[in-house]
Amino acid sequence: MPSAVLPPAIETKDLSVPKTSYKPTQDPDKLNTKRKIICFSDFDGTIFMQDTGHILFDHHGCGSKRREILDEQIKSGERSFREVSEEMWGSLHVPFEDGFEVMERTLEIDPDFQQFHKFCIANAIPFNVISAGLKPILRKVLDTFLGEEESSHIEIVANDADISKDGSEWKPIWRHDTELGHDKALSITEYRTQAKLESDDGTIPLIVFIGDGVSDLPAARQADVLFARRGLRLEEYCIENKIAYIGFDTFAEIQREVSKIAIEDEQMTGGSGTPSRFNPRANLWRRLSSQAAVPAYIAATPSKEEKIFLWPNAFSELHTPSTSIAENVVA
Repeated sequence: MPSAVLPPAIETKDLSVPKTSYKPTQDPDKLNTKRKIICFSDFDGTIFMQDTGHILFDHHGCGSKRREILDEQIKSGERSFREVSEEMWGSLHVPFEDGFEVMERTLEIDPDFQQFHKFCIANAIPFNVISAGLKPILRKVLDTFLGEEESSHIEIVANDADISKDGSEWKPIWRHDTELGHDKALSITEYRTQAKLESDDGTIPLIVFIGDGVSDLPAARQADVLFARRGLRLEEYCIENKIAYIGFDTFAEIQREVSKIAIEDEQMTGGSGTPSRFNPRANLWRRLSSQAAVPAYIAATPSKEEKIFLWPNAFSELHTPSTSIAENVVA
């Protein structure tokens, strides 16, 4: 019987598409949106969980008990902010570097602030600190916790200081020569009247403000988007007065929300005209942001509420609202 003839073997080829070695080059943190965003933020209690001045006074100055008495005098109006704060700073008798050591040990930065600030740098979002503290202290803190290069991207608007080498004298240098340390001759209203809406490229920037206490209220009222740290007095005040805000626990939440808002605005406006979330009062910040350096926050003769702005964190004690917190209240 003849043997079976087998067909020749068929050479099989691998027709599968090879996996590409391509790696996405798009940075997930890049917004790629047209409208400029500008951030303004409080320092004590917002970027850092403690108050820089309180740490110094409690360890090297008048002590916590005297500081609390002085804080109450400011709240009641018994003494002026400038008078009380000069007593507090004048109670310090410690060289700057020695005083900074206790701040470095005690201060806690928001765990996600540095990542948020890198997000701002990557997206050309100017980040500005607005504080009633002393600029040399705030700059030293940022240089230490962020590194000098990254810290250099942050503009600080605060009082200056004359600190003797031996630490025997700490003297605030006020931005304005008034009992409150601010110029009362110029008002926010005058600034708004003269405000320039457009940024340098002709678009209207979105203004973001981040804070924790009622001390931030005068600045917060001027923002298109307000972030209030949860559980503190600014959030409580927003709820009581139906002021639109977004609550946050860490700056990671702020980054996510800013990204969403930027994309929402791009879809709704294409980056042209007014932002989708627009507060006419934010023209103050829009005007300030168009300058090479952000000048001082100019306050009108303050109401009792607005006086609080002059002493950071004196009004930022933790409060747990008795009712559920409704975020993003729309006025």
